[in-house]
Amino acid sequence: MSIEDEYRVLVRELQVRARELGEAAERATDPEQRRRLRAKARRAEEQSQRSGRMNLQSGGPSSQ
Repeated sequence: MSIEDEYRVLVRELQVRARELGEAAERATDPEQRRRLRAKARRAEEQSQRSGRMNLQSGGPSSQ
């Protein structure tokens, strides 16, 4: 597996995790738990964006 493929897989996994955490936050009844889940979802989304940018900077297919 190439580095670009690894970044794509990582980005996709982080996006899925962010979505799942966001959905869990919406279902949470405890306000503190909802806040924590939303923060985790936000961090996962930010990390997926950083990983996507790293792929572009490393010369991934999107930058050619």
